[in-house]
Amino acid sequence: MRLLLVEDEKKVASFIKKGLEEEGYAVDWASDGEAGLYMGLDTFYDLIILDVNLPVKSGLTVLKELRNQNITTPILLLTVRATIEDKVIGLDTGADDYLPKPFAFQELRARVRALLRRQSKTEAPVLQVADLTLDPARRIVSRGDQVIDLTAKEFALLDYLMRSKERVVTRTMIADHVWDGGFETTTNIIDVYVNYLRKKIDAGNEPKLIHTVRGVGYVLKAE
Repeated sequence: MRLLLVEDEKKVASFIKKGLEEEGYAVDWASDGEAGLYMGLDTFYDLIILDVNLPVKSGLTVLKELRNQNITTPILLLTVRATIEDKVIGLDTGADDYLPKPFAFQELRARVRALLRRQSKTEAPVLQVADLTLDPARRIVSRGDQVIDLTAKEFALLDYLMRSKERVVTRTMIADHVWDGGFETTTNIIDVYVNYLRKKIDAGNEPKLIHTVRGVGYVLKAE
């Protein structure tokens, strides 16, 4: 699962990021509210951990703008302010949980797990582009009436492309979100997997959905 951490205190962010990565999560980090808002709007995350006191844009402003853009990702607020009034404001703005600083990592970990469990009980929406559908919950992909068998990595790549539909994604973005940056982007492994998908998704079907943007990356869209 991929999490977004928006925290301006570098030592705190490093502590949280390292701990969550040791738990098996992929964690992206933004050090100010504006960057956090951009990443929250640009990328699908399973959970966002958001500090309230941030430079550029406050955490509550980021929270409000994410909810206004219909981002329903669970959001855990972190703050040194822990009054009842502060908690009410945060929860009323759209937060799912609230954790005052300082905190023990064990408590953060427990709250993260609880929010992710709660989210998993909500049926994930089926993704669709033209006659291509992907069901994240049942992990089923089909084009028209044909069910398509994909490997785990092919499924993850297609899921990312479909969530980014009609938006060009670079090879670096794909590496970060599908492979968690675990290899040199100078290799051609991404191109190889895109070709695997093309053979399974586009071969013999119209319209073609996976398009190359020369010198940039790929986009999935119906033309």
